Amino acid sequence: MGTNIKHFGISAALLTPFHSDGSLNLSLFCGHANSMLQSGANGVTPFGTTGEGASIAFSERSGAIAALIDSGIPSSKITLGLCGSAIGDVVAQVQQGVGFGITNFLLLPPFYFKDLDDVGLSEWHVKLFEAADTQAKFILYHIPQVTHVPLSLNLVKRLHTAFPDRILAIKDSAGQWDNTSALLKSGEIPVLVGDERLLHKAAAMGGAGSICGLANLYPQRVRTLFDTHVEDTALSSDVDLIVSVPVIPALKQAMMAKTGNASWGNVRAPLQALTGEAQTAIAARFPERETT
Repeated sequence: MGTNIKHFGISAALLTPFHSDGSLNLSLFCGHANSMLQSGANGVTPFGTTGEGASIAFSERSGAIAALIDSGIPSSKITLGLCGSAIGDVVAQVQQGVGFGITNFLLLPPFYFKDLDDVGLSEWHVKLFEAADTQAKFILYHIPQVTHVPLSLNLVKRLHTAFPDRILAIKDSAGQWDNTSALLKSGEIPVLVGDERLLHKAAAMGGAGSICGLANLYPQRVRTLFDTHVEDTALSSDVDLIVSVPVIPALKQAMMAKTGNASWGNVRAPLQALTGEAQTAIAARFPERETT
């Protein structure tokens, strides 16, 4: 029997706060991560899509991970985001995490390359699993609207069959219920949902949990949504708005409004803070407080 996570629960896809000079705000990052666990989240996922993982240098990751661990976050509660198209780069990120006792990883596909077939994608994953530390367990990551590298149902099933002890789950962040339900109905691999609007339906069908961005704002509400299988219609409306504009700057502006901390508003290039109608729409939904 393979390594499964039937009850993964809710992991906050951590936003990454930056100082005004662009450097990581580690004290805020660690305080936020701890508040997530104290407020209902089962775990935290740094350096994923929401965390601008593609903008965090390898040299910065170790200091941030060390700070999280030193602040009291157990390594067992961390699912570390991986981001790279070169297998060697991803393996180095894995080794870095394993060095801190982290064994669960969220694995983006090789996003630089487009129009890939299942044969090439399978080979990339196989070579990575073979090269990575044997302690490392992976959550496959289907987010084609960002990567433009979809993971087909057949590929996911084939990889999980071949590597049942290395693959923990599939994170489906496409927001397409047909795909999510097909994965759930297959019953072959635990399914995590990235779109909070689908989480109640997925949970009712045996979904294992979620790694999601709205947990940064409302960890307990997302946890309740998962536990009760009942849609939070106000939360779904928030998601509708956030995905209608650039998502990460929107989440950061909402976080800045919620906490009153201006550091949350900073994003790294090439991303830019919201302006104009997008900024107005988020500000109206998440009223701004006086910033600090």
